[in-house]
Amino acid sequence: MTPQPDPQPARDGDRTLDGPVLKALAHPLRVQLLDILSQYGPQTASSMGKRVGESSGATSYHLRQLARHGLVREVADRGSARERWWERPRGSLILSTSTSEQDPALREASRQVNRHFVQGRAEALAAFTASDPSALPEEWADAAMLSTLNAYFAPDQLKALNRDMEAFLRERLETYRSEPGAAGARPVQLHFNAFPLTDFQEQP
Repeated sequence: MTPQPDPQPARDGDRTLDGPVLKALAHPLRVQLLDILSQYGPQTASSMGKRVGESSGATSYHLRQLARHGLVREVADRGSARERWWERPRGSLILSTSTSEQDPALREASRQVNRHFVQGRAEALAAFTASDPSALPEEWADAAMLSTLNAYFAPDQLKALNRDMEAFLRERLETYRSEPGAAGARPVQLHFNAFPLTDFQEQP
């Protein structure tokens, strides 16, 4: 999830976060819960509580707040009165900067949400690189890849590349993805980051 200053027309299911929705999400536990549902598929408040070290009461409360804004929903025909199952609707979440640039409170909420998501990505990558290679089946070790590319871009070139890469990745994701619970499938996280380095200095 990254800010899109000039978003392309959204696909069905895509959603731009702004206003009350953005403020509601600006809580580290809510971002964690949204991430868990994105990564692992439907979960209960109890199972998510175990993952994040919180009580099921706390996760239930925050899930209900996310549901109020349509960020998560109950799974139909699953669970009971005592144990609800939750899922995240498909589609990308886009942080709008057009509104937040004019409203200091929204600007801060956008910064907090983005920071929490980025922190989650960094922790997932760090956990993978720190794990014992022998603990991962050989076919999964062979399938994984970490890659960094460096280049010079003008702003319009970087914007065009990001747009093209997003369209390509979305198309290929739908071609190859499995449903949760499919034989041989496990959660996988894809990263593609393209941004200007902040410590750059013009050469004299």
